[in-house]
Amino acid sequence: MVHNPNRRTVVAGLGSFAAGFGLRPHGAEAQSMNTTPDLILFNGKITTLDRQNPQADAVAMRDGRFVAVGTERDVMALTGPGTKRVDLKGRRVIPGLIDSHTHIIRGGLNYNMELRWDGVRSLADAMRMLKQQVDRTPAPQWVRVVGGFTEHQFAEKRLPTLDEINAVAPDTPVFILHLYDRALLNGAALRAVGYTKDTPNPPGGEIQRDAQGNPNGLLLAKPNANILYATLAKGPKLPPEYQKNSTRHFMRESNRLGITGVIDAGGGFQNYPDDYRIVEELHNEGQMTVRIAYNLFTQKPKEELNDFQTWANQVKPGQGDDLYRHNGAGEMLVYTAADFEDFRVERPDMPRSMENDMEPVVRLLAENRWPWRLHATYNETITRALDVFEKVNKDVPFNGLHWFIDHAETIDDRNIDRIAALGGGIAVQHRMAYQGEYFVERYGAKAAERTPPIKRMMEAGVPVGAGTDATRVASYNPWVSLSWLVTGKTLGGLTLYPSANRLDRETALRLWTEANTWFSNEAGKKGQIKEGHLGDLAVLSDDYFAVPEDAIQDITSVLTVLGGNPVHGDGDFKDLAPPLPPPMPDWSPVRTFGGYQKRADNGEERKYAFAAANCGCASSCGVHGHAHAAALAANVPTSDARSFWGSLGCSCWAF
Repeated sequence: MVHNPNRRTVVAGLGSFAAGFGLRPHGAEAQSMNTTPDLILFNGKITTLDRQNPQADAVAMRDGRFVAVGTERDVMALTGPGTKRVDLKGRRVIPGLIDSHTHIIRGGLNYNMELRWDGVRSLADAMRMLKQQVDRTPAPQWVRVVGGFTEHQFAEKRLPTLDEINAVAPDTPVFILHLYDRALLNGAALRAVGYTKDTPNPPGGEIQRDAQGNPNGLLLAKPNANILYATLAKGPKLPPEYQKNSTRHFMRESNRLGITGVIDAGGGFQNYPDDYRIVEELHNEGQMTVRIAYNLFTQKPKEELNDFQTWANQVKPGQGDDLYRHNGAGEMLVYTAADFEDFRVERPDMPRSMENDMEPVVRLLAENRWPWRLHATYNETITRALDVFEKVNKDVPFNGLHWFIDHAETIDDRNIDRIAALGGGIAVQHRMAYQGEYFVERYGAKAAERTPPIKRMMEAGVPVGAGTDATRVASYNPWVSLSWLVTGKTLGGLTLYPSANRLDRETALRLWTEANTWFSNEAGKKGQIKEGHLGDLAVLSDDYFAVPEDAIQDITSVLTVLGGNPVHGDGDFKDLAPPLPPPMPDWSPVRTFGGYQKRADNGEERKYAFAAANCGCASSCGVHGHAHAAALAANVPTSDARSFWGSLGCSCWAF
């Protein structure tokens, strides 16, 4: 088990679990065993990512770190009377995955309130889930679907209509966020947020209206997402006790997918230190099951410099421990540099004041040796930011400061080389897997081939790490990102990248493990299964190196170990991890649906996906657009289609 002087360990307070696992005898016996492993995992296919020792059969852990990685014979010889041994039954093992860009702190506070469409493959199935959740959600609570999906993942290739949403939820507020581009609100949600005919459009956003000028429920980001997030913030919040439970469940959901570490990129409406109290309480109580390095995100336009001046006196980069530590500034440095990506609209030009606003902030950060990260989608924004960075660097040399650009979908070769010259990095996310179709529609397939040019970045010697940007745009599922890196395909099946910009499986995995340690200044500490490294690993449901490319996105973890302690178990390993209390509140969507939705293994998903095709109302109301032939090919009976869509309030059948 992990033993830390300030008690901040994964299993603090889990005495019954520790006793059951048989790890730590007392007295003289403990003294005689202090060099024997706490835990040995054997009979596995272990990918270590240690180039000096790339494959192993078994690993041993003691005091939260790997103490032996090698053959089963050699490792098992270290067994002592108190060593717990687990047979992996030939499964593939990898280092614990690390997400270099996510929003787990904010996401955790809300996870239990959100219906996740992540992974759902048909709109019909998504709407069935929505209806079930509406039926169990009490007033005045909302049903929220907040990111993690794209209309392109649905068989129907579309979002629900406002009429469909209002049909299943006439009285319960429903808020559906789609990427950075739009939100769909039913009539009850419009009433709850108070949007009326007299409500003006905010800067950078649009409240769409009907012929009489009344809001119709569609909110558009033009060009930034502030209207979407500001509207979402009007909804009810969970009380602190429930937020703590919610955060624990979100961490466990991450563990289920093999994640053991993240870098939290802050976020809008995530104020420091107030909105960090829940995760800090969990840290103090030993309830964290994901390592978090957090960046601080400025919250108020024109007050960015003041924010960072204040925070520089409160916290220092690296402050904390291996489970919870400060990592620097960003991803928002100044609001005039925020080029939200919405490929449905033209690229936004940043204001003329961007450089003047950014320079004092970057100068302050460099002087205080604060690493930073900058959200920048477009090459034009990156060019202007690098002008500022180069200017500051002449006066205050960065000298190994680990700063980096986030996203960089359209970065060119010149700016890649400029980043390399300044010693910076680039963190890439799989946002194009969710909106590549929109990019191709606007800029063309040729331009999409380098969005972003990952191989070119690596060839230039720039540190590159991978992440998700979850939860409000792409999903938090790392396997969707790994699939995108390897196949170059969107969730809708569109191939974006030629082989020249796709990665082999090992290289992609390195971007999710050892490479990401550069971005949190933790290189040599984790990211590999190697003696002396933190004991973090994932035992996979399927062999990442052997499954067909299309199946990569379906992988999960059957055993996740953090610091030598199981934090998630499934199947043969389900009894190894300590149980969680049920999700709170009792109407939480997590109780019914969980998080990321597994692809169906039978015809059930096709049944709901193509039920829409049998609806004969396309000509009269235009809400069901699939071809009739597709439904027949899937053997979906007309009665199934009528029953399902009828349950959603559709009555305009034309058979």
